[in-house]
Amino acid sequence: MNPKAVPMSMTLSSSVQLKMLMVAILALAFAVLAPANAFARPASLAPLAEQISPSVVNITTSTTVSRRTGPQGIVPEGSPFEDFFRDRNNGPEGSPRRSSALGSGFVISEDGFVVTNNHVIEGADEILVEFFNGEELSAEVVGTDPNTDIALLKVESDGPLPFVSFGDSDEARVGDWVIAMGNPLGQGFSVSAGIVSARNRELSGRYDDYIQTDAAINRGNSGGPLFNMDGDVIGVNTAILSPTGGSIGLGFSMASNVVTRVVDQLREFGETRRGWLGVQIQDVTDDMAEAMGLASTDGAAVNGVLEGPASEAGIEIGDVIISFDGKDVEDTRDLVRQVGNTPVGEAVRVVVRRGEETKTLMVTLGRREDAEAATPAVAQAPAEDVPTSTEMLGLTLSVLDDTLREQLGTGADAEGLAVTEVDEASEAYEKGLRAGDVITEAGQQKVVTIADLEDRVAAAKEAGRKSLLLLVRRAGDPRFVALSLAE
Repeated sequence: MNPKAVPMSMTLSSSVQLKMLMVAILALAFAVLAPANAFARPASLAPLAEQISPSVVNITTSTTVSRRTGPQGIVPEGSPFEDFFRDRNNGPEGSPRRSSALGSGFVISEDGFVVTNNHVIEGADEILVEFFNGEELSAEVVGTDPNTDIALLKVESDGPLPFVSFGDSDEARVGDWVIAMGNPLGQGFSVSAGIVSARNRELSGRYDDYIQTDAAINRGNSGGPLFNMDGDVIGVNTAILSPTGGSIGLGFSMASNVVTRVVDQLREFGETRRGWLGVQIQDVTDDMAEAMGLASTDGAAVNGVLEGPASEAGIEIGDVIISFDGKDVEDTRDLVRQVGNTPVGEAVRVVVRRGEETKTLMVTLGRREDAEAATPAVAQAPAEDVPTSTEMLGLTLSVLDDTLREQLGTGADAEGLAVTEVDEASEAYEKGLRAGDVITEAGQQKVVTIADLEDRVAAAKEAGRKSLLLLVRRAGDPRFVALSLAE
C-alpha cells in the first residue's frame, strides 16, 4: 500500500465534507431568510378588499339646469364627442334639462349614515346611493361643511347595512400601505393601493389636514375612503394635483381626525359648530420678531380685534398669541385649527406676548358660523371701470355671473373666474385646462374678480416664485394646476 494514499484520501474526504457542510449551512440560511423576505413583501390585499368593499358606495346626483345648444364645457371644438353633446342638448335654449354627476362615499353606521365630499352632492336635486351588491337607495342630506368639503347623507334600509369605522389618522406614517376605493371615472367599484406619501398637507382651507398618497385617485373617487391595513378609514379622498386631470400619484385625502369631528357635529346638529376667537391674525416674520423683540417667529400676531370674545377678554392689536388652551401656537394655521376644534362656549386660557410682558387671558369662545353670518359680505355690481374679463396665463377669463353659473351648471353661490377660451399653444392648454373650467383660488387664496387674480400673480412674482398654483374646478371636481409666471 502506498503510504501516501491514505493521507490523500483523507484530504479529499475532508474537503468534500467541508463543502457539504457549507452547502447545508447556506441552505439553512436561505430557509431562515426566505420567510422573512416573503413577510417583507405585501401580501395579497384581496381578503381586506373583500372585507371592507360592501361598505363603499357609488353616488349619483341629478340636478336640473338650463339647456344650452351646442357642445359646451370640456368638449373642445372638433372633438369626436361634439355631435354627441350637440344632440344631447337639443331643445330650446334655456329649457330645463337633467345633469348628472358621479362620486363615491362610504357607510359609517348600520342605520345608514354615509360620508362623501360636499362637492359631490352640492346643488343636487336627487342623490342615489348604489351599494356593492347593486342595491340602490335614495339619500337625504343631513348636513355639509364646505370648509372641509365633507357631507353627511342618510339612507333608509330594511336591514342593517355593512359599515366601516374611522381610524386614527395621526398614527399613519409616511410609507404605510393604504387602499383607496371608489368609482373612478364612472367605471364602477374599483380598488387601488399605494402608500402614505406625506402628512399634514395644506391645500386651500383653514382647517386642511390632508394625507398625500400615490394610490390612484381619479375623478369619481371623490368622497371615497382611504383605508389603512386594518380596514379603518384614515382619510376621505378629495382632490388630486395633476397637469392632465388624471392620477399622476399626487392624491389628497382629508385626514380622518378632521372628518370625525365634522361628522359628529353634522350628525348631532346638522351643521358645524366651530369655536371663534374674534381676531384677525398673521404669521410672525423675521423682521416682525426682531422689531417686537421676540426670540422666534412662533405664534400668531393680532392685526385686528373684532367685537366678540377676544375684545371682551382684553386681547389687543399688536399682541402675539403664543399659547391657546395650554398648547403652543406655531403659526396662524395652527391657531385657527386649535380654536376651530374647541367647543363653542368653552373658557380657555390664551397667553399673549405684549411688548416685553407675557399675559394670560381667559376667553369664552363664540361660534364662528354665527359670527360669519352676522357680517355677510355685500355683493356689489361691478363698476363700469372694473374689468369682468381678461386674457392672461394663456387663458381668457370671465367673472362668474348668473348667466355663466347657469351655463356651467354651478351652484347659485359659486364664485370665481370662468375659463371661456384656452390658447392651444399655451402651457395652460398643455396642462389640461379647458373652456368651462372655473378657477376659484390662486396662490391658495380665493379669487372672485380679475383684480384678485392680478394681485395673486403680482404677489407671487414679488415673492420670487416661478409659478402660481391654481385651484380649478371642473363639474365640481377640484384639482390643482401650477402655471409658470415667466414673461
